[in-house]
Amino acid sequence: QLQLVESGGGLVQPGGSLRLSCAASGFTLDYYAIGWFRQAPGEEREGVSCISSSGGSTNYADSVKGRFTISRDNAKNRVYLQMSSLRPEDTAIYYCVRRSSRYCSTGTLGVWGQGTLVTVSS
Repeated sequence: QLQLVESGGGLVQPGGSLRLSCAASGFTLDYYAIGWFRQAPGEEREGVSCISSSGGSTNYADSVKGRFTISRDNAKNRVYLQMSSLRPEDTAIYYCVRRSSRYCSTGTLGVWGQGTLVTVSS
């Protein structure tokens, strides 16, 4: 069974940090670009970041650029999203998704995780 499982969400104060993890099972991440999306209450799902299969190419939404860092460890079959300087507007459910290609600019969105909730509040 192809599956992505996110973890690492929780409650954090503004200015704090969290590291989200996306673990794959049933397939090898090596061949796929992986993206992170988020969905805030009452809002549409939006792209946050993406990393190519080799890790050599990354991109970020303007709203998180300079604060979030995406990385991957193909040996562990995991992708990470390090989030720093968190703001209340970062509150959302965060999802990882496997693209159908090695690159973030090509292919389609495929396997989705179930999401992990990040709440930024004092």
